[in-house]
Amino acid sequence: MQLSDRLNRLAPSATLAMSQKSAEMKAQGIDVINMSVGEPDFNTPDNVKEAAKKAIDNNFSKYSPVPGYLDLRQAICDKLKKENGLDYTVKEILVGNGAKQCVCSAVLALVNPGDEVIIPAPYWVSYPQMVKLAGGTPVFVEAGIENNFKITPAQLEAAITPKTKMLIVCSPSNPTGSVYSEQELKALAEVLKKHEEIIVLADEIYEHINYTGSHASFAHIEGMKERTIVINGVSKAYAMTGWRIGYMAAPEWIVKGCNKLQGQFTSGACSISQKAAVEAYTGQQDDREKMRQAFQRRRDLIVSLAKEIPGLEVNVPDGAFYLFPKCSSLFGKSDGETMINNSDDFAVYLLEKAHVATVAGSAFGSPDCFRMSYATSDDNIREAMKRIKEAVQKLK
Repeated sequence: MQLSDRLNRLAPSATLAMSQKSAEMKAQGIDVINMSVGEPDFNTPDNVKEAAKKAIDNNFSKYSPVPGYLDLRQAICDKLKKENGLDYTVKEILVGNGAKQCVCSAVLALVNPGDEVIIPAPYWVSYPQMVKLAGGTPVFVEAGIENNFKITPAQLEAAITPKTKMLIVCSPSNPTGSVYSEQELKALAEVLKKHEEIIVLADEIYEHINYTGSHASFAHIEGMKERTIVINGVSKAYAMTGWRIGYMAAPEWIVKGCNKLQGQFTSGACSISQKAAVEAYTGQQDDREKMRQAFQRRRDLIVSLAKEIPGLEVNVPDGAFYLFPKCSSLFGKSDGETMINNSDDFAVYLLEKAHVATVAGSAFGSPDCFRMSYATSDDNIREAMKRIKEAVQKLK
């Protein structure tokens, strides 16, 4: 008796594993500061919650259409037109149970066994696992801190083979917070235009947590909309992680395929959550901007404090709510009890000795780094960085 081969190929989520270990220590009465999980610490805006309550009172309690309610898909089309300059019809929109499902559906719908999917590293932990689930082969292109963790057109060109089916781009990035400018996306697009068979999956879930002043969508680049799948949702921008609403905007033939897949996997997303999402997209946007400003302030705080810690190499992320310092100069050091051989050892050391939960960079394809989420209070950031600094100073 054993699990299927496809399941045995998958690795568990390192971020969820570290978050669970942190929760277990907290349950034992240990004061752990959790900087491992990628979740806004704000509450869902009141107008969104009121819309959900109204939906309950209005008995939106039946199965929802598989691709999503028409009013939500129209609200998404309007958002894409207004904010991104992109023209989509409701037939080119699919609402899913979170952006994560939409990413996985796109991969499963397009990738055949043996197909290659180019994934810039550092990458979100689930991308390669989803490719493996589809029977595809992840092809990693490494981008270091010296290039703000962004790949170059030359690197992309070198990674393309006759088996390449897809490129996954996450901007703003989890885990690095890096943001591709429009010029950088255009340069990558010039490479892709020579390889018309390659589809781009553009994960833009952190679009509104952006400190550059503007967001560049891959689908907005000339000639790319017809071969780009835009993934987004309400989780990060509107502090609605638990509501589980994401969407894809893509050519109709791709949306139809993913709609068929979703119809067999989960059917439509939660009816109440969809009505709440309509309000998120069509209602006031003041709370969204307030959260963005708070994240930017926290970004500035954690970067300044991290730069004071000997042995950490730190860049300045332009979006999301993660810092991804390089810590390899600490490898081979010890506090007399614990030897730090890699980023996994370092993350465990910080959890056990400093009581700060982070995630090792190995989970994201960058074993010289580790990830911290600053989606927490200013006081927690200050205390966490104080603890990390004290713990690092003990390493000799």
